[in-house]
Amino acid sequence: MSVEQQAALGSGADFWSTKQVGDLPSLVLTDGPHGVRRQVGATDHLGLAGSEPATCFPPAVGLGQSWDADLTRKVGAALGVESRALGVDVLLGPGINIKRDPRCGRNFEYYSEDPHLSGRLAASWVQGLQSTGVGASLKHFAANNTEHDRMRSSSDIAPRPLREIYLRAFQYVVQQAQPWTVMCSYNRVNGTYASENRWLLTEVLRDEWCFDGVVVSDWGAVQDRVKAVAAGLDLEMPGSGGGTDRQVVDAVAAGELDAEAVARTAGRMIALAAKAQAGRATQIPAFDPDTHHALARQVAAHCVVLLKNDPVEQQAVLPLDAGHSLAVIGEFARTPRYQGGGSSHVNPTRLDIPLGEIHAMAGDGADVTYMPGFTTDGSGDAAALREEAVRAAAAAETAVLFLGLAAHQESEGFDREQIELPAEQLELLADVVRAQPRTAVVLSHGGVLRLAPVESLVPALLDGALLGQAGGGALADVLFGRVNPSARLTETVPVRIQDTPAYLDFPGEHSHVGYGEGLFVGYRWYDARAIDPTFPFGHGLSYTSFAYANLELTAETDGIAATVTVTNTGARPGREVVQFYVAKPDSSVARPPQELKGHAVVDLAPGASERVSILIDRADLAYWDIRGERWVVEGGDYEVRAAASSRDIRTSATVEVTGDAFALPLTLNSTLGEVMAAPGAAELLGTLMLMPQTAADNEALGIDMAKMMVSIPVCRLLSFAGGQVTLADLEKLLTQLNTGRS
Repeated sequence: MSVEQQAALGSGADFWSTKQVGDLPSLVLTDGPHGVRRQVGATDHLGLAGSEPATCFPPAVGLGQSWDADLTRKVGAALGVESRALGVDVLLGPGINIKRDPRCGRNFEYYSEDPHLSGRLAASWVQGLQSTGVGASLKHFAANNTEHDRMRSSSDIAPRPLREIYLRAFQYVVQQAQPWTVMCSYNRVNGTYASENRWLLTEVLRDEWCFDGVVVSDWGAVQDRVKAVAAGLDLEMPGSGGGTDRQVVDAVAAGELDAEAVARTAGRMIALAAKAQAGRATQIPAFDPDTHHALARQVAAHCVVLLKNDPVEQQAVLPLDAGHSLAVIGEFARTPRYQGGGSSHVNPTRLDIPLGEIHAMAGDGADVTYMPGFTTDGSGDAAALREEAVRAAAAAETAVLFLGLAAHQESEGFDREQIELPAEQLELLADVVRAQPRTAVVLSHGGVLRLAPVESLVPALLDGALLGQAGGGALADVLFGRVNPSARLTETVPVRIQDTPAYLDFPGEHSHVGYGEGLFVGYRWYDARAIDPTFPFGHGLSYTSFAYANLELTAETDGIAATVTVTNTGARPGREVVQFYVAKPDSSVARPPQELKGHAVVDLAPGASERVSILIDRADLAYWDIRGERWVVEGGDYEVRAAASSRDIRTSATVEVTGDAFALPLTLNSTLGEVMAAPGAAELLGTLMLMPQTAADNEALGIDMAKMMVSIPVCRLLSFAGGQVTLADLEKLLTQLNTGRS
């Protein structure tokens, strides 16, 4: 291939396609991740133009709440079938950026505030999709945690949180699921645009993680194509009409860009084309919209979190009794909010309306009334709407109130300024509960809401997040007990926005965002600061109950094997999400009080028990050592906690883990304390008369000399040696100690 042909392979032919170059076919890429947004006429990346009908599965904000990798794999496979039917070679998803702050406008596209959970769910989604011969595009790489100024802003992150929080899920998916492509983000990472960040795209992604696929830009994310190619970008999207191709060719001719870099990008595009051609020949089932809608309903039902279900007059409000009169209130009951706004907006094949599904579930002749209660656009007589709803609630035996955020209140492209429910909805809630104590609230939203005012008023609370096109039927299934709720929160719900970890740094200023909370993202922050949330990470109730017992731990070469007995102690079949948190209180480095390192989903009949086993990967026990720039597993005791949420620990045990052999070379700038930790150091230092002085000297000076001296670099001790010890003496001592440690 000529340089011109190689350069042509590295940019799009149009908005969604790559160029056909010679015998290499054009490839079609299109938006996901919860549905196939295939545009065949007018095209754009913000969801403004129409698209072909496709199943709208629960977006990641809902899907993540299932905590179920098998379900995400099924969704991925179904999306692959639809992609193939619509002629799509690469589906742009999944999105796995960490939910650092609840105000981020794109949080509905991401799974969780925790990298372990995000990585496991995303890996299974990628595996499901790519089993159909369609490639995934893991996004947005990396640290894309705000929409404000997203095309210029720099995410300024220290090495440990960058590795342990923001890159860890990407690493897991790349190494375990081998996505065909990775999409680089708009933002800068520590000052350098992601598309031009050689450290990110080449040194980490390719050299460390061994990624062998294509790096594609987010649409419009390339600032300088020549710099991007040199850094490791393979495909600029959308097409530029050949303008940046010419820039690449000219840069090679001028000696400003290595021709080998262009050849490498072309080689990776050729390999992607080969995968796509093989994928088109893969035998898969035909797309059946009804089958996929049924799957979407099954999945959505497992994404509904029962946050609260207190009894009223000794009887729980949920599940609903089909024989009781029911008042359904709220605009979202008849105009559901089921997906987010922006590039992932899907044209659904059909749409379940919650009100209609509730009528169907209640049965013919059921006494079900409906009142909108409020509008989402500010129109209408708010007082009159509220009064009608209150009268309906008072006349019924139970009320179900649908609350949430409208599409214009949260979307890709902007961040929210606060996390409150609209005031008119809270006023309606207070009046309805006064008139009808047996009230259940159903929430629809893409980002975390402040629920303290709701939790304090209502006895029953369901979080539907965003549930996709079958969400109406799924909510009816859960409300009436056809499906026992089993979902869990993937984000902490704070009492107030001021409690959140990034409150003082979000969304940044002057195109920089400081990540001042460091490692302490999400529940890690609330645990470390002993702050009580309204609802903790991992929380979710059931119509039955579960007991945990007999936690057993075994240290293995590849991690910690953990097994616990879970028993359904209630009267209904149910699904339990068993969470495993790991703590190392005596760690030599700063760590969160505990971190999620494993989870499992188990279905149990009433009275049934099962031994639930997982392996906590040894790699997940490691921290990033900034001195050696490597992962290190610290030796010693680890406490493993089997839990129903991050704040509901059921049982715990301790196991000893052998640490990694890791010792930094001692230098003249090493502290006395660091040197003293080496075998034989005390004796050698004693011969040089550089040991801390006696207790009598400490008393005379009024200080603890030993404690003071441990932090002094050994080269500075020469100042106190009176010329009796030379630099050569110290260097010889350090050589002896380093030889003994190697």
